[in-house]
Amino acid sequence: MSLFLKAAWGEFTERAPLWMMRQAGRYLPEYMALKERYTFWEMCRTPEVAAEVTLQPLRRFELDAAILFSDIMTPLAPMGFQIDFNPGPVFANPARTAADVEQVRVPAAEEIATFVMETLRILRGELKEETALIGFGGAPLTLATYAVEGKGSKDYALFRQFLRREPSLAHALLEKLTEVTIRYLRAQVEAGAQAIQLFDSWAGLHDEVIYRRFGLPYALRVFDALTDLDVPRIYIAVGASHLSGAINELPCEVMSLDWRMPIPAAREAFGTRCLQGNLDPAVLLGTTSEIEVEALRILREGLDGAHIFNLGHGMMKEAPVEHVAHLVNVVRGFDRARALEMRPSVRGGGASGLQRGRWI
Repeated sequence: MSLFLKAAWGEFTERAPLWMMRQAGRYLPEYMALKERYTFWEMCRTPEVAAEVTLQPLRRFELDAAILFSDIMTPLAPMGFQIDFNPGPVFANPARTAADVEQVRVPAAEEIATFVMETLRILRGELKEETALIGFGGAPLTLATYAVEGKGSKDYALFRQFLRREPSLAHALLEKLTEVTIRYLRAQVEAGAQAIQLFDSWAGLHDEVIYRRFGLPYALRVFDALTDLDVPRIYIAVGASHLSGAINELPCEVMSLDWRMPIPAAREAFGTRCLQGNLDPAVLLGTTSEIEVEALRILREGLDGAHIFNLGHGMMKEAPVEHVAHLVNVVRGFDRARALEMRPSVRGGGASGLQRGRWI
């Protein structure tokens, strides 16, 4: 079993496995060279190109996992949404009325992004056994945020109004998004994904009452639907530390942290399950000495249990490649077992509350 998967299942590993959200993308010159030939959607929808982009960072850096190159908007297109990127997602037909929601399709699994499944099959054939392959999707609440708002926003006022003025329509839309997300993620696992990360990028917009009403039940259903597939499930909600009590009810093996929530606080909130994170992506824009200091701080904070090193959110396009390489070297050079020996009062965490595929 790969180092990443061991940690994801709750094992204390002697080295923290490492991957980075948006590790493939605009900070890499080889990605920008491809971008001159293809649009973003073309790259996502062409399996050979998507696989190539996924593999680019692994050729430069010693990473422990690859994450599928795609976008959380991908399963929304077969639902009938017309989406373009400029540069973020823009919907020509957002769902804001009863008629709009009624027209949203729930396609069969084989209709949802077959190009993604082909990309995953290519990657399983290319990746080394020790490199895990991560699939992903958007949480229903976050997908609904875009589907209603129609584009990126500072405060997503239209969507937040929609939840309060049209709760029955919101639930009807979330029901459809949940079913499609389940079908999409199950198909990814069947195509070769060894772990699934659910991105709830906009959960932090809401207070706990709204999250428990419109977010938590649907994320819970997605994770429950993956239980029988025996893959670790990862959840990330950005800017959502105020929701940690509710989030702790999700049956996932890995909690991915943004940079705002300290690891000790997360360990208190989420118990013995694996934590993932949580370097501020902006640290990579600073000096190499700052990168080392901050990375080592996080690695030491993560000693109390299973820990996967990652950024607290996606890689910034301005991140210098040499700074990323320095970070990788620092993380890979940190011996957790030795560091733990120097802290005799700290006991290595295990998975006492975890059974394979189910949090109890």
